[in-house]
Amino acid sequence: MSSDLHPPKREVFDVPALTNTDNKGFIRPVEEYRRTDFGLYMSRTADHPRFSHLESWLLPSLGLRASIFHFVEGYRTGQRLYLDVGRFTGPDAEGRWHSEDWYLDLVDLPGSPLDLIDIDEIFDARVAGLLTTLQCEQAVLIATRALVGAAAHDDDVQAWLDAEVGEKMTWLDRT
Repeated sequence: MSSDLHPPKREVFDVPALTNTDNKGFIRPVEEYRRTDFGLYMSRTADHPRFSHLESWLLPSLGLRASIFHFVEGYRTGQRLYLDVGRFTGPDAEGRWHSEDWYLDLVDLPGSPLDLIDIDEIFDARVAGLLTTLQCEQAVLIATRALVGAAAHDDDVQAWLDAEVGEKMTWLDRT
């Protein structure tokens, strides 16, 4: 079993307060929230040594959180989207959205098939009782749908996401 085993990562996206409470309990200011029929967009700065800005779309019907990390020079060049698999819900009665990460992740390097990572983590989490068998099955189905969908769109993950949600998902232009 992995030595860095941890409970599922949970975050709160407090739209009225313009904050994002990360999985470690740190409350981060959010520059922009945008709610659509298919999900919630968030854009915020990051005080992280590897990236300076984070954009995310919570996509409840797909069981995905699609993110763009704006990495600092020389770190993870070429990575476009990072997809977290899990449960994403909202808004609740207070206007907040919630996420629960189910360990599996997909990494998008344009021109290549999606890379499914952290498979060992989901197995370790199941053995440790941190996820149910049903949650693990759902995570595998979500990841498989993304892998097959992106492949059907010539490995263009963004094209697949746009087709799934029924409109073009917009991101910051930080070039």
